[in-house]
Amino acid sequence: MFKEFKDFIMTGNVIDLAVAVLLASAAGLVVSGFVNDIMMPIVGYFTGGVDFSDMQIVLSEAVVAADGTVEKPASAIRYGAWVNSIINLIIVGFVLFIIVKAYNKTKKPKEAAPEAPKGPSQEELLTQIRDLLKK
Repeated sequence: MFKEFKDFIMTGNVIDLAVAVLLASAAGLVVSGFVNDIMMPIVGYFTGGVDFSDMQIVLSEAVVAADGTVEKPASAIRYGAWVNSIINLIIVGFVLFIIVKAYNKTKKPKEAAPEAPKGPSQEELLTQIRDLLKK
């Protein structure tokens, strides 16, 4: 069983998949940083200083004890974080589109298979059979 597992893990497809997953997670961090640190401040500037990551609808306020500790945290719908996630998705989708488009340009078009020589048409065959029957 261990040998089968080792053979499975060492196949090229599994290793390629593992590398792709690691690269995707690193690219995800880069895109998140780009959106949160570069794009959202620009969007906030043009929307009058709005910070989307702080936008939320508070369902219940936090309960704070007399000593300043939080007894019950606030419950809120954080739609601003969701907006950031949607912008992340759009940027990642666009980047993947560009990569796939560039990759498709590098691929050589498949050459058309050579056509098989055409045989005689049905009429020609019938004419040949008729001529042979006349003899």
